[in-house]
Amino acid sequence: MQRAEQKSRRKVAQETRARIAVVVSRFNEDVTSRLLQGAIDCLQSHGIGQTDRHVVHCPGAFEIPQAARTLLATGDWDGVVCLGAVIRGETPHFDYVSSAAALGIQTTALAFGVPVGFGVLTTNTHQQAMDRAGGKHGNKGWEAADAVVSMIQMQRSLATGRARQKPRRSRR
Repeated sequence: MQRAEQKSRRKVAQETRARIAVVVSRFNEDVTSRLLQGAIDCLQSHGIGQTDRHVVHCPGAFEIPQAARTLLATGDWDGVVCLGAVIRGETPHFDYVSSAAALGIQTTALAFGVPVGFGVLTTNTHQQAMDRAGGKHGNKGWEAADAVVSMIQMQRSLATGRARQKPRRSRR
């Protein structure tokens, strides 16, 4: 990212004074700790410091939606970043946990109308997870945090009318 773009994004984030919670699973902690670091680095790059963020650890990916709902029910948070890693094993457990986490996170976002970032890796192997937690495929923790900040900015922009424009007519 260009330096000027970073300064611009930091200024926007500071203007919004967003308070963001991060829910991170302890299961597969060698992966999730890297996702967490990526999310924190992203939030800091947007000017969201320690006083405007809070990290909550939960047992596993299945529990992430409940932790996110609990945080949002307080009304204290403008967004939540959800981080976890579900790695396929020999049983269908992977399918149940990954589906429940995804649906629970989406349901939470829709129920509260608050941005909730999906940073739960669902991979076939441990190496694939590591590749997406700061490895050759980037850091999905960073991406989930960035999505939350972007959605907060978009929602606030729409609420204040800054993003309202007349729709263009399509030519047929």
